[in-house]
Amino acid sequence: MSFSDDEIERYARHLVLAEIGGPGQQRLKAARVGLVGVGGVGAPAALYLAAAGVGTLRLIDDDVVAVSNLQRQVAFTTADVGRTKTEAGAGTLTALNPHVVIEARSERLTPASARRLLDGCDLVIDGTDDFTTRFAVSDACLALGLPLVSGALGRWSGQVGIFEGRPCYRCLVPATPPDAETCARVGVVGALAGVIGSIAALEAVKRIVGAGEPLVGRLLIYDGLAGAARTVRIAPDPACPACGQRDAG
Repeated sequence: MSFSDDEIERYARHLVLAEIGGPGQQRLKAARVGLVGVGGVGAPAALYLAAAGVGTLRLIDDDVVAVSNLQRQVAFTTADVGRTKTEAGAGTLTALNPHVVIEARSERLTPASARRLLDGCDLVIDGTDDFTTRFAVSDACLALGLPLVSGALGRWSGQVGIFEGRPCYRCLVPATPPDAETCARVGVVGALAGVIGSIAALEAVKRIVGAGEPLVGRLLIYDGLAGAARTVRIAPDPACPACGQRDAG
């Protein structure tokens, strides 16, 4: 896979990195990443993945841009209000890097549509804010054998982890918590979305190029108020309704 002169200059800072170089940049160009939710986590993640030269980004979201999104969803501007997030996001990402192919899917991911929407991807980033969708994404990734980078945030804290086989996301969250909160109800500081979205993009890049130690089976928890982070291991749950049953079979 060759690079144009523009791509060589564009990715120059990657090409001199020992952990990426030419072979790693080729892997990025060949990769197809699915982003479920082009919002607080997905918007900054998409920007950095497009800038990094990921060859194809599949944007999956049925929502439209609202004024309240602009406080943290930096892929959009005021002029985008009322447009679908996939359409507005595709325009921004293409303007940032015309070498990236954008596949816009203005459709809600459900348990029934998840496998179809994610089929053909090499890696998935989930930045959605409801557990029904998160479970559907996790189950589809498990069935399709796809690495899942999961990012979540609220108020002043956020988390990122990679689920690949066992443990899966349901090992961490087996069912919708009774006290589940949404950003719309409890709020979120805008810049936190940039932190968590950027970490999700970084972990995706590491996983694609084979650099360092991606957060596979681990969860990075960031506390914005304290300016502190910690990483915890996620243990496989023998009673997991998804991957536990798979092992039992």
